[in-house]
Formats: sequence, structure tokens, C-alpha cells
Amino acid sequence: MINSHLPIFLVVVPLIAAPLMVLLRNGATAWVFAVGISWTAAGVALALSAQVAQVGVISYALGSWPPPWGIEYRVDSANAYLAVLVSLIAAVVSVYSRRSVEAEVPREQHYLFYAMYALCLAGLLGIVMTGDGFNMFVFFEISSLSTYVLIALGRDRRALMAGYQYLIMGTIGATFFVIGVGLLYLMTGTLNLADMAGRLTEVSEPRPVLAALAFITVGISLKLALFPLHLWLPNAYAYAPSVVTAFLAATATKVSVYVLLRFYFSIFGESAVFRELPMSEILLALSLAAIFIASAIAIFQDDVKRMFAYSSVAQIGYITLGVSFDSLNGLTAAIVHLFNHALTKGALFLLLGGIAFWIGTVRFKGIAGIGRTMPITSFGIVLGGLSLIGVPATVGFVSKWYLVQAALERGSLSIAFAVVGSSLLALVYVWRFVEVAYFREPDARVSALREAPVSMLVPAWALVAACVYFGIDTELTLGGAVTAAEELMWGPR
Repeated sequence: MINSHLPIFLVVVPLIAAPLMVLLRNGATAWVFAVGISWTAAGVALALSAQVAQVGVISYALGSWPPPWGIEYRVDSANAYLAVLVSLIAAVVSVYSRRSVEAEVPREQHYLFYAMYALCLAGLLGIVMTGDGFNMFVFFEISSLSTYVLIALGRDRRALMAGYQYLIMGTIGATFFVIGVGLLYLMTGTLNLADMAGRLTEVSEPRPVLAALAFITVGISLKLALFPLHLWLPNAYAYAPSVVTAFLAATATKVSVYVLLRFYFSIFGESAVFRELPMSEILLALSLAAIFIASAIAIFQDDVKRMFAYSSVAQIGYITLGVSFDSLNGLTAAIVHLFNHALTKGALFLLLGGIAFWIGTVRFKGIAGIGRTMPITSFGIVLGGLSLIGVPATVGFVSKWYLVQAALERGSLSIAFAVVGSSLLALVYVWRFVEVAYFREPDARVSALREAPVSMLVPAWALVAACVYFGIDTELTLGGAVTAAEELMWGPR
């Protein structure tokens, strides 16, 4: 019986848990709730993914109103893939969070932190599950509003400004998105995404549809931090509590990319976006700019979190680069890099949180020689860095291999060289950490350090191990990405 309600169960559990945490007003209890709902969501997402693989697309109607009249949750291979990613990252982060939150968030705000975390998780999973355009906007706002609070809860006063900056940019993005959805509703008379896709082919006046495409593209680009609309991201990642940075880097931008893919390929249709408009050229130019400019800026940062924040902007460029190729291999590379980058950046920011747990900073001048006093943490960061570079036997190599294949398939040897050459920039900023951690003498404070608590180190290393494992055995991640790409481009089989 419960199998038929998995789509709504995935969203409702964290959504109900959030107000309960506020009512209980106890940080320890709220953490138990957070761990419980996160692992429950992971189990439900895995079961849902297995169900989709077995029976195909799942349609779940809310309120006994059949689609397209009522709200529909529609689950296929693409959003099942994202649901598994988001929920598994949430499960790992929730275990890690207790000690990290104790160190970085005032004690009286712990229960609020976990309540906002639950709301954010509900919003992200809701975006992935829903098949309704306006419902997607509502879930965007749920996840965004809770994210603003999570960022602002950091002890550093700059976290408040970072949260406010994100609020402004996120609100603009949401406004653009809802205007685009409104225009589509005006032209089709429906908010159901599957129904909307069918009716768009019958629209005789293309200008409102093109305007909708433009508004949605800009709105979602702000949310996913596509260069040059990325200005909110470095501060948000640098000054938020470490667990928030890890969670957002691994999930929030990935969900926004999914929304862009859903509208481009499932709603507007691949031909309308890439063959009738210069979107391929625009995305290609912005993606290459993100990869090279953001990577170059990362090299000159004096804070490791901020360095990897700019690295995230570059990695988003790799994802959108794959999309710009308008091919199955390109889309597969983009989708698998959603998963691979989530593992890599989740691991890196969790490990950096272990350093911040002891010394409250991850600035380069404050962590000299840390490779000697926190060797397990430092080695994990190096492995994560190797994945960003794209070294074989890491997940980053899998992503770049498929990007190069897609570029060669397109006949763009120069782009293939650009993908490979950009790895040299990643090598430079990763080497900066290696040089500081292993080739400099530690000061008295660093000499007194020890490894992060086991409850923080084990979840972080679980993601590091996943970066290596899925770099060697790609059956699950790459196989899921291929299936998702095929469904997005050509529809369910």
C-alpha cells in the first residue's frame, strides 16, 4: 500500500517534521528528527528509483483530482536520479551535522537550524517530484527561504550579509521564473508540465513562448549560479556554517540544473531551444567563461572555502557545457557530473568543516602544516582535489571523459582541448592547499590540533570513498545518467 504513495511520502515527511522541531524547541531532539527524516527520505528515494526502473513513469495525483486538473507528482528516470542524489547527500550530512552545528551555530538556535534544514530538504525534493509549474515555484520558495536562514545562522557577521545578498538574487530569480511559468499558462491554459509540453506544439503565436523561455532561463540561471549570475555563491558558501555549505554545494544548484533541463528538453523541446534559437552558442560561451574565469579567480583566494566556492562556479560551467552540446553524450556528461560534483564538493566542504571545528577558520595562513596534525582530513581534501582535476579513478575523470567525447562527437577539437586544459587551473588551486598543508611548518595552534570527531570524519570520508568507488565502477551513476538523458531528449520509452 505504501509503495503507491512514495512520491508524496518523500516530500511530506520532512515538511511535517520541520514545525514539530520548532514546537519541541530542543536541539538534540531536533537533530534526531533530522537524521531520521534524512535516512527515511534516502530509503524512499531508492525504493522509488527501483519502482521507476521496473514500471516506468509514475503519476501520482494529489487530492483525488486527476491530472491535468489537479497537482501531479510525476516521477521518471531523470527526477528519480536527482531524488536519490539529494536524499543520500542529506542522509550523510545529517549525521555529520551535530558536532559541526554545536561549534558554529549558537546553542539556542540549534532547533531552528534543524527545522530550516528539514524545510530546505522538503523544498528540494518537492521541486524534483512535482509535475506542476506553479507547485515547482512554491517549492523553490520553501527551499530558498529556509536556505537564507541557514546561511545567516553562521557566527561570522558576514554570513548575515551573504544571506541577504542571496535573498535579493534568489528573489529576482524566483520572480523571473514565475513570470515565465505565468506566460506559459497564458498560452496553454495549464500548469501541468506534461500537459503543457503537449499544448505548446499547438500554440500559433511564438513570441510569448520565447519570452517565457527567456524569463525561465534567466531565473533558473540565477538559482544555479551560472556565470555571470553567480555573485551570490562565493559569499554564501564561504560564510555559511560548514554543514550548510556542504549541503547547498551538493544539492541546491544541482536541483536548479535539473529544472533547467526539464524545461529545455521536456517542456519546450530540444528542437525549439537549440535548433531554432542560438541557445547552444550562448550556453557554450557562458560555460567556457565560467570554467576559465572562475577557476582563475579561485587560484588567488586566501580562504580555502572561498577557493572551492569559485571552483563550484567553474564546475557548474562543465555541467552547462555538456547541455550546450545538444547531444545524448553531452547531456549524459552533464547529468553524471551533477552526481559526481555533488560527491566531490560535499566531501571537500565536510572535511573543511572538520578543520573549522577546531580553529574556526580555513584561511591558508591559518592552516599551514595541517597535513601533519590532521593527516586523514588533509589526505581526503587532496583526493577530492584530484577529482576536481579529473585524475583517473575519480568521479571527476568520468565527467570530463564524457565531456571530451561529446565535444569530439560535435567536431569541436578546440573545446575538447579546453576541457582538458582547464584541468591545469584546477591543478594550480588544489596544489595551493597541498603546498600549505604539507610543505610549511605548523605554528603552535596547528601543532596542537588533532583529527575531527569521528561523527564528522566518517560521513566526510564516506563521500571521499564514493568519489573513488564511482570513479572506478560507473555502472550505477553513468547508467542512471544515460537513462535519464534518453528520457529527457526522447521521452519515456
